[in-house]
Amino acid sequence: MGGGPSEDGAVSDDAVSDHASNDAEGRGGRVVGHAAAGTSTGAPTDAVEFETMLLGRHSLAGISRRGGLLDRSAYIVLHRVRMQGPMSVGELSDAFGLDTSTLHRQTTAMMGAGLIERIPDPDGGLARKFRITDEGTARLEEVRARNIRALGRALADWSPEDVAAFADYLRRFNTGLERLDQRPWPRPDVRAGSADDHTESPDAEQPW
Repeated sequence: MGGGPSEDGAVSDDAVSDHASNDAEGRGGRVVGHAAAGTSTGAPTDAVEFETMLLGRHSLAGISRRGGLLDRSAYIVLHRVRMQGPMSVGELSDAFGLDTSTLHRQTTAMMGAGLIERIPDPDGGLARKFRITDEGTARLEEVRARNIRALGRALADWSPEDVAAFADYLRRFNTGLERLDQRPWPRPDVRAGSADDHTESPDAEQPW
């Protein structure tokens, strides 16, 4: 029975297609704007959903017109390991909500690229942990610098106050998602210095 909402409330592709077809027939075959999707209620969250969908189309690497240093997953893993310190596969699995087999494949590829290395647990635990290498740090910083330059071009006509407000809203949005997911993410303590300071804020890993 196609065309109904899924268990999580999302409307299936069949439902969207059926609605678009009926809507087009009612307008002499013309599909008009958001009405074709049949999902707009006029609520502010409609606009947020639409813009985040579009955001997923873009790549800072594409904006910078250079890429290839790191894929997105490696970039995020390196960020986490650099901020939190050495992490085991189990800790990475908990942090990302991924199964250990997926993390094993990812970390094996990253070790092969010289981005991370396995070390004994500094705290004396049995599980070996992954630590970012000098090569991993260098590539992480290069990609991050490229991303920041690309953002600078995208936000070139924004005032510094607007950029700061945008960053605050993004943080609130992300921490809201993290609260629902119950996986808080450590953040730099920008209050203590520059945005390049990777010291975690005291409340970065507090339970929700």
